[in-house]
Amino acid sequence: MTEKTHLRAAGIGLAALLAGTTLAAGAQTKEAAPRKTAPAAKKGAKPAEKKVAPKPAITEDTEDPAIWGQEYPLEYETYLKTVDQVRTKYGGSEALPRTPDEADPRSVVSQEKIEEDPRLKTMWAGYAFSVDFREERGHAYMLEDQTFTKRQAVVKQPGSCMQCHASTVIPYRKLGDGDPVAGFHKMNAMAYMDARKLVSHPVACIDCHDPATMQLRVTKPGFMEGIRAWKESQGVKDYDVNKQASQKEMRAFVCGQCHVEYYFKGSDKQLTYPWANGIQVDQIQDYYDRIAFKDWVHKITGAPVLKAQHPEFEMWNQGIHGRSGVTCVDCHMPEITYKGQKITDHQVNSPLLKIQASCTRCHADVKPDELKARVEREQDRFFALRNTAMDSLMLLISDLEKAKAGGKTDEQLVTPRYLQRRAQFYLDFVEAENSTGFHAPQEALRILAQSIDYSRQGQLAIRDPSFKPTVAVVSVPTAAPGPNQSTAPAAPGAPAQPLHPEPQPAPGAQPRR
Repeated sequence: MTEKTHLRAAGIGLAALLAGTTLAAGAQTKEAAPRKTAPAAKKGAKPAEKKVAPKPAITEDTEDPAIWGQEYPLEYETYLKTVDQVRTKYGGSEALPRTPDEADPRSVVSQEKIEEDPRLKTMWAGYAFSVDFREERGHAYMLEDQTFTKRQAVVKQPGSCMQCHASTVIPYRKLGDGDPVAGFHKMNAMAYMDARKLVSHPVACIDCHDPATMQLRVTKPGFMEGIRAWKESQGVKDYDVNKQASQKEMRAFVCGQCHVEYYFKGSDKQLTYPWANGIQVDQIQDYYDRIAFKDWVHKITGAPVLKAQHPEFEMWNQGIHGRSGVTCVDCHMPEITYKGQKITDHQVNSPLLKIQASCTRCHADVKPDELKARVEREQDRFFALRNTAMDSLMLLISDLEKAKAGGKTDEQLVTPRYLQRRAQFYLDFVEAENSTGFHAPQEALRILAQSIDYSRQGQLAIRDPSFKPTVAVVSVPTAAPGPNQSTAPAAPGAPAQPLHPEPQPAPGAQPRR
């Protein structure tokens, strides 16, 4: 058995364990046990009726996807393939072996992104991601990887994380005594490890499908509340996503439940989507400024900074595919022919790994190789400008560090620190977004250009106290640590300067092949 086969087999075993079952076709050996020959029936005797075990009914209490898989076996088989780890040029993950220990039983992990590009440690100095930030793996690992990340050791993470790392329909309902929204708010306020005891599966069928009709539905209260606030900003009051969204919208909303920007509101860490002003990065930045929110105080500069999460839904909305009505499902879960039947692919991976199914339905006149090349050209442009923006931020952080050491006061540094806050959030918004710019290429480049400009303005503000930036400066208090402040020491060897003078890939941050 090759190493690749061994890792694949280990992954399938994990998915089977998470689902509470074994994968019949993939986990068994090729040599089947010899079948016993049935005794010959007596002449004239009636043939015995075959007893067929009834399939278990799928209800609102059916959380285990393996039970749903008895009714929908082909969709379930592709769902189990979310254990696969395959790289594209700029995305995907690589299966790396590790030795399990008492703190972390995982034997396979993905690559550490903060080692591929150490500038990330500087950007996130004082935040848990500067300690551990690995490439995302498939849905099969979403709960396990969140449970065993080193970030758990340096920040007391809340139960809020469960909304997007676990199947929560039944746990929320039980915790809320029948009211899932009440259960959501209760779990948010819990410590992560206490909440972890209440969930059993990563995202499952019940989180996206009505068990009675199989229609798509939204079950995550964070999204329900977030989109209600967004719609209200557009003049639509009391929006109910499950009653008012179209079927096409639902093919994006079910994914947007989790692939979004969010923050923890208040002392009880209520998971909140910052969409009250809209979903563009400028509107989200203004929302955070208005409420004077910060995720943490930057360990090197003292700036009140923000951490973007994974705003795929927000960026997709700004791109040509989103504006043309092409949804997440169309590209990441296309219709495929699997074992002779047409089904929706539940592997949920990169369209670049299945271009024929994902892209050629619309782009029928373009060869798959050319479609792939077009995507990678867009991503190449993004990645080059991303590196320029990252270097610009490193220079601003370095200048702020020197200004502090040189005796500049907090009052004198309000403006450059605020410009770091903006430059960093804009860069992180598209850095944390998982399409390497492709969901909205023009918008992604605009955001990076804006980030570069804010970094340069921050440097000017340090050198010239009379400098007036192009945006109004908001003073965000820094006396108290942010809700996500890390207790870990500054990461060693994290340089507060650019890794290269020209816009080219940084050492260790080369395009992934």
